Amino acid sequence: MGLERVLLDVTPLRSSPVFRRLWLGQTLSGFGGQMTVVAVMFQIWEMTGSTAWTGAVGLAQAVPLIGLGLFAGALVDRVDRRRFYLWTTAGQAVCALLLAVQGFFGQLPPAGVLGLVALQSCFVAGGAPASRTFVPQLLPEPQRAAGLALRRIAFQAAMLAGPALGGLLVGGVGVGGCYLIDSVTFLAALFGAFGLPPMSPDGDAEPARPGLRGVGDGLAFLVRTPVVRGALLTDLAATVLSMPISLFPLVNAERFDGDPRTLGLFLAAIAAGGVAASLFSGTFTRSPRPGLIMLVGSAGWGAALILFGLSTEPWLGLAFLVVAGAADTVSVVARGTVVQAHTPPALLGRVGAAEQIVGRAGPDLGNVRGGLVASATTGTTALVSGGLLCVLAVVAVGAATAELRRTPAPPDGGRPCPCDQDVACDAIDKECAHLRT
Repeated sequence: MGLERVLLDVTPLRSSPVFRRLWLGQTLSGFGGQMTVVAVMFQIWEMTGSTAWTGAVGLAQAVPLIGLGLFAGALVDRVDRRRFYLWTTAGQAVCALLLAVQGFFGQLPPAGVLGLVALQSCFVAGGAPASRTFVPQLLPEPQRAAGLALRRIAFQAAMLAGPALGGLLVGGVGVGGCYLIDSVTFLAALFGAFGLPPMSPDGDAEPARPGLRGVGDGLAFLVRTPVVRGALLTDLAATVLSMPISLFPLVNAERFDGDPRTLGLFLAAIAAGGVAASLFSGTFTRSPRPGLIMLVGSAGWGAALILFGLSTEPWLGLAFLVVAGAADTVSVVARGTVVQAHTPPALLGRVGAAEQIVGRAGPDLGNVRGGLVASATTGTTALVSGGLLCVLAVVAVGAATAELRRTPAPPDGGRPCPCDQDVACDAIDKECAHLRT
């Protein structure tokens, strides 16, 4: 295997100037977003000294994403996705600017800061599903997995370096300066989006129905489509059953005597593994069987967490977290490839919103599970049991969904009808009826 087939495939950046500009803009904005997370946490802590208030930051971000996500996805499937993304990105920029103003000229009370965070998250709830539709609309089928890998490495790089940059900026120019820099990075995201062509939903399909009916159609598609349903269930298995982040302070106390300088290494190890997997993503993005790759990656995540829980050597434990982060990235990229390959264009917004909700709610629930199990038993029990449950659940999903194990990604220019092949499309499946031949 040649080196070029092992390393990150950058063909989408070379072949599509539109995708390249969008990717660069979103990457820079992603760094700004991670810096703002640090600034908000620091500001809330400085004002309150309360972990309840700092915990509420995550709640302010998550509730709008979960509550509005499906409705925003249905709206994405009715309007020009480019224009909708521009408006929601501009809304996020305005919120970042308002955070900067209050940081420079008199800070809001904690509830006011969280209100701005929640408002910005409302715009994210709409912009993220729209953004998820761009890769299948900008890139041909053979390049979509590589495009998703490029987006993943940008995300992991921002997770790895963004918080450190945010800490330096908060220490140097204060929270107001950090928020201001974040608002400027949104200009890069807007610049990238302005180059997009108009992106109305598929003109051959009926537009998404408004309100709850459109949401219901999207949910019906997820329930009736084994490949997409299995992909999302696999993600839930890897997050709800085994997310370890809430256990890191306990593990740090047990293995590093609670040294605050080592606590950040746990998340950094996962991010480092993700970056490494992305750099060598050519090994799996060119695979014709992304479903099988996804299952193996998710099971690898669970197995690595089992070894992390059993490890008595602190630094070896961190090495297992690096492996877990790499497996997670493999799974995430492969899952995105599966979902986008088997979702009709007219449903991309709603399915993208469902992915976003699963990706947000799953880890939060998983961290709650880990904390409860550890409080009743031990941290090792919580980690090992979570990893074992993850592996068993992934095996069960794979066994129950033969399409994930066997069906290769459809060739460029063709998309399988996601309806049940044994029955005719009914009213629920009007969005994909045009795909039948």
